[in-house]
Amino acid sequence: MSSFIPTADVGILDSPEEVLSTLRNDGSRRWLYPVPSRGRFWQRRLVVGWALIVFFVSLPIVRIAGKPAVLLDVAAREFTFFGFTFYPTDTFLLLLVGIAILVSVALVTALLGRVWCGWACPQTVYLEFFYRPVERFFEGAEHVRARRDAGPWTLDKAWRKGGKWAVYVAASALLAHTFTAYFVGWDRLVTWMTGPPTEHWGYFVLAAATTGLVLFDFGYFREQMCTITCPYGRFQSILLDPDSMIVSYDPSRGEPRAKRGKKAIAQEKAGEKPPLGDCIDCGSCVRTCPTGIDIREGLQMECIACTQCIDACDSIMDAVDLPRGLIRYTSENAIEGKPTRVFRARTAAYGLLLVAVATVFTVALTTRRAYDVGVGRGVGQPFIELADGTVGNQIRVRVRNQTATASAFRVDLLTPEGGAVRLGAAQPVPVEPQQQVRAEGFVVVPGAAFEGAAEVAAVVRVTFDDGTVEVVPFTLLGPSR
Repeated sequence: MSSFIPTADVGILDSPEEVLSTLRNDGSRRWLYPVPSRGRFWQRRLVVGWALIVFFVSLPIVRIAGKPAVLLDVAAREFTFFGFTFYPTDTFLLLLVGIAILVSVALVTALLGRVWCGWACPQTVYLEFFYRPVERFFEGAEHVRARRDAGPWTLDKAWRKGGKWAVYVAASALLAHTFTAYFVGWDRLVTWMTGPPTEHWGYFVLAAATTGLVLFDFGYFREQMCTITCPYGRFQSILLDPDSMIVSYDPSRGEPRAKRGKKAIAQEKAGEKPPLGDCIDCGSCVRTCPTGIDIREGLQMECIACTQCIDACDSIMDAVDLPRGLIRYTSENAIEGKPTRVFRARTAAYGLLLVAVATVFTVALTTRRAYDVGVGRGVGQPFIELADGTVGNQIRVRVRNQTATASAFRVDLLTPEGGAVRLGAAQPVPVEPQQQVRAEGFVVVPGAAFEGAAEVAAVVRVTFDDGTVEVVPFTLLGPSR
């Protein structure tokens, strides 16, 4: 029998390479100071980004058919999207919506790569077009900010960071309240905000916690949300294929790279020097990347397709009189000199599936019943025998008006003969648009209905003002005679 005796303390082995662009080999964070490249793609993203910010903020405020454009009222179990309200009973419709979203993500990614991440994701939009500009306003350019962050605390450093974080707190509170409004609506939210904290303490705790999370994300966590937390980057290996559009460096044109200026490049063109690749190894594409990667190393999980490297490289190519496009929107096949196919088995399958889901959803939505009716048994005794020889069963009628107009309904008993429905509420029972009403009462039938059986099949009819009739089966319980 032998035992292991360590001969030396070797410690923890160093990582042979950086695992993530935002982490050093020892696991500590590498802070990024991306320099903005305000080229043609940045200008377009700026317009799209601010349009989306207005869109995101407006959704809980703008009203369609009397309700917010988007309201995810979990407490009331109502989900409103652009004038259509869905309920837990609309499970099939909600399932179709979920499938459509997943298929749309797969289709868009197969065609355009991570265009959502770079152009429309709230993480990118808010960070790049609000939080970082505020930081530059207070703390200056990236190289100045990096030098100041590495230095000691001074009055200048303190007031700059204090002003920045004050704006961050205000903006984060606004975003947190906007996020909350998606679930409760602005009307209710304003009521809670203007009321005493003791009456709505839960809201104030939620608002404070959400504000803190937003502040932490955009003020501290930042690009690590994309490189560490968000799973979408890891999905790209199965969602992308060689024909998908990506942001890519062209090595056949750029290599071999070497640092040189406009004069040296002119001499290469004139044949006075051996020709090199178009990449002058300036590092602009790395300095501008918000996730800190080098696009020249190929497609990477951290690339969010924000096109900043394209704008940076294009400006350098203009400065040295070389054609643009060394870094560009392209595909792996195009980089290898092969044709890029837009219509292929994957995109065709995704497209056909999306059309099928949309068709089924449209048919199911347009044929959805105007009223959702449910009839159930009341709690308590299964039945009661009355003095006049009749037998009563408690009944609960639930009606949801899924139309945009007010209505009213009556509840009657079709079978067995001689029976009646006696509700506690006066009939007809009013029901407002998108409202759910519950009515309780008794179904009373002659005792003779239970001759030879303890259960009798009954049929309840619910009739609405507009002529709609819902017939619901109901089982009556009674004494076996």
